[in-house]
Amino acid sequence: SQHSTLASSPLFNGFFLSAQQETQRQEAEDVSVDVYLLNGHKITIKIMSTDQTDDVLETVASQINLPDDFVYYFALYLVKKDSDGSFSIVRKMQDFESPFISLKTAGSKHKIVLRKNFWDATYDDDLLDNRVSMNLLYVQAVSDIDRGWTLANKEQMARLEVLKSKGSKKEYLRLAQTLKYYGFIQFKPCTSDFPVKNTKVLVSAGNRELSFRVSDPDGQVKEGSFKVTRMRCWRITTTIAETNGESDVSNTTSELELSFEYLVAKDKLQWIAVQSDQAILMSICLQGMVDELIMKKEGSRMKRPQDRIRGTRTDFKKRDAPNSIKMSSSSSSHSVSSPDSPSEETASAAQKAKESVKKISDTLHCVKPFGSSSHQQNPSQQPQIHQADKLHGAKPAVRSKGHSAVVANDVFEGIGDDDL
Repeated sequence: SQHSTLASSPLFNGFFLSAQQETQRQEAEDVSVDVYLLNGHKITIKIMSTDQTDDVLETVASQINLPDDFVYYFALYLVKKDSDGSFSIVRKMQDFESPFISLKTAGSKHKIVLRKNFWDATYDDDLLDNRVSMNLLYVQAVSDIDRGWTLANKEQMARLEVLKSKGSKKEYLRLAQTLKYYGFIQFKPCTSDFPVKNTKVLVSAGNRELSFRVSDPDGQVKEGSFKVTRMRCWRITTTIAETNGESDVSNTTSELELSFEYLVAKDKLQWIAVQSDQAILMSICLQGMVDELIMKKEGSRMKRPQDRIRGTRTDFKKRDAPNSIKMSSSSSSHSVSSPDSPSEETASAAQKAKESVKKISDTLHCVKPFGSSSHQQNPSQQPQIHQADKLHGAKPAVRSKGHSAVVANDVFEGIGDDDL
């Protein structure tokens, strides 16, 4: 779904939405869903249980009187309450899922939150003259500063508190825009092989880059940034650890790893890996920054509710039954019926989806596999037995890397002499 044409296809979204509905045995019914702002304010909306993400987002926007032009400047995120009482972002909700079903499946520690859906702070200017959109920006800015995602020194904090007490939201935002890591998403502490293996690192995404913060043995924090435009490609790999043999599934654990090939010098590419259970979210953030850069280069604008394709009906054969689930792109009605001949709109969507898949396949063929750079060896696909397990007489843990597709970066740029 990281290919924008495929991800926006009603055929693609409708298929996975119907699959989610079937596997969770969720009938279409009227339900209430709570969506939260980052200050804890709750917005309760009435929707169909099988409404997809864009429908839910538009319903929230309508309830708070957010203008149509600004709806997709924001997005819905699934967040989880951690053991320390704070909340961490699990992922951005996609249009091929139903937020109601996803939230119900995730469990009571999760909730849906409304937050910004762009990375370039200049987009803030589009929203500052509308009371509702400006308030949404303000609420997020206060939250990110309070939780330490956006950094401010004592003097800046004092000025921010004065502006907050006066209710000067626009001035508060103008000052917040000058702060370090404004608009970034900060991930939970994780491990990286940069600058050395097993380095504890704090990663943030924003401003067209991934930022790394590492503490040295003296407690000093060192920072570095990896620009999105210098990432030739990236991928997510699942590492599986088996402790009691391959047949005992209950004793296997998996770890996610995001790795990207980075242009560190004019003729030098290096793979950098991050092990984190938020690797998928990191990848979505990278893709979001790439898509935004392409949109700006093409002179396009944020989509609006009226830009969505609506009303296309598609039949999907159920897994365990000869009948099909009939889905509409708005997910407002579902019925079980016998498959009929596809409409012209459906056939057109199918053709576009096929073309998108071919383009992805062709792109991946052009990208060299993991470890293509001479500066980092290709990780072994063979199981590795750790010596420590042998010494302690324990049954050896077997670790193996799963397979994953490489995502080519459409805004990758080389380094010229002036950059060195």
